Amino acid sequence: MSDNRKEQERAELHRTIWSIANDLRGSVDGWDFKQYVLGMLFYRYISENLSAYINAGEHETGDTAFNYAALSDADAEAAREDLVKTKGFFILPGELFENVLKRTAADENLNETLEGVFNNIEASAQGTDSEANFKGLFDDIDVNSNKLGGTVAQRNARLVKLMNGVADMKLGQRDATSNGASRGYSENTIDLFGDAYEFLMGMYASNAGKSGGEFYTPQEVSELLTRITLIGKTSINKVYDPAAGSGSLLLNIAKILGKDKVRQGFYGQEINITTYNLCRINMFLHDIDFDKFDIAHGDTLTDPQHWDDEPFEAIVSNPLYSIKWVGDDNPLLINDPRFSPAGVLAPKSKADLAFIMHSLTWLATNGTAAIVCFPGIMYRGGAEQKIRKYLIDNNFIDCVIQLPGNLFFGTSIATCIMVLKKSKNDNSTLFIDASKEFVKVTNNNKLTADNITNILGFYTGREDVRYKAKLVPNDDVTAQDYNLSVSSYVEQEDTREVVDIVKLNAEIDRIVARGDVLRREISAIIAEIEGDADHE
Repeated sequence: MSDNRKEQERAELHRTIWSIANDLRGSVDGWDFKQYVLGMLFYRYISENLSAYINAGEHETGDTAFNYAALSDADAEAAREDLVKTKGFFILPGELFENVLKRTAADENLNETLEGVFNNIEASAQGTDSEANFKGLFDDIDVNSNKLGGTVAQRNARLVKLMNGVADMKLGQRDATSNGASRGYSENTIDLFGDAYEFLMGMYASNAGKSGGEFYTPQEVSELLTRITLIGKTSINKVYDPAAGSGSLLLNIAKILGKDKVRQGFYGQEINITTYNLCRINMFLHDIDFDKFDIAHGDTLTDPQHWDDEPFEAIVSNPLYSIKWVGDDNPLLINDPRFSPAGVLAPKSKADLAFIMHSLTWLATNGTAAIVCFPGIMYRGGAEQKIRKYLIDNNFIDCVIQLPGNLFFGTSIATCIMVLKKSKNDNSTLFIDASKEFVKVTNNNKLTADNITNILGFYTGREDVRYKAKLVPNDDVTAQDYNLSVSSYVEQEDTREVVDIVKLNAEIDRIVARGDVLRREISAIIAEIEGDADHE
């Protein structure tokens, strides 16, 4: 598919989101609006996904006219148990998105209808293996909120507009391909959910106290992290993100490697309840089955999940920069097997290296972790220096990459990527200066495909490239007091104009000589004027 086609699809999606935003403007806060749109999008997706699955099965048996949406609720009940086992949930035909949408004009209690549908979807998974993956998924879509309107009629009117807007999105299931088959969301030429999420973040990142950068990693940065972790691998056991956000980093593994090449699935943990819900929704929207993902809710640093799981061959993450954590206020943490090897805890005001130590513990012997970091952790002293000492002395840092500034929503800071490995072929650390690898797009910088290729080339080459990369023996890093700043090792190119000193001196001589001539001419003019005055 051409880049032009991708941009057309993206522009069409953005226009639809803007249309919904205009319909709801002034009634729903932008941050809440995002949850309403993505929640309704999820409702539409699982409705069409279930219908398509059932219809495909019936068509294979020869009943090509079968349409689950047209079936009575009573007749559909017989399939509930089997569908919950295979799909993880169940929706009655009468509660499918398309059927509720058809009845909106005549439904004076649409808010109650939707609330009942959402509760029924979650209830269908109760007591089953998929319960944890569905519980609370619709909590952020409060159809009875006064934010939608002061009266039931006002709320319902806006819910109708919301449903119509989501129904107008061209998302794949209803789009016929050239051979007449239906194309799924996961096969769209653009990352539908990720792009919609990024666009919504861009619209509302300035909302008071809520930075889009907290929850979304730009897709090109996500791709770079993913490709670094997958070098030399044709499949992995599973992938993990200790600060999962909306799940975009996890899902890039599926996009680039192929979800079937992630044998045991997609794992992560997220502390923010709303973002945790969005992450689980994102898994479903990308056709990841309920038994192939395990996203936990909670504080990764103080209440980590997945303790007993097999270590991960790929870890990708963009933790919040320099957030506060309990640190040494909790005397038990210094004995935590994740942190105790370094002999010190990350500062309470800066948890960055706590995430690094946590990720290292969860990393498989043959695995790779690529983590976006705040640059301060690379050079500050105190506890952070001691943790860097542990990482270098044990040869766990494979590479440090300096990224360009202004890549992320909400911050212009030039971040870094730290790459961790437990099994390296040398006792050195590679430093890459990628600060010039970007193009300017409006107010932000962006990594292009060529930029990503260049950075990966420096990484896999693992050799010195003037002004770009330096492979440094760890003894030299030790001699620099464990400073990991890329600028300390990679020579900076002097882009100032080269001056020809010979020509410059000749020009100075010419100017001085010309000055002497001018002074003599001025002196002669003055003398002539004074002579004329004496004659008078």
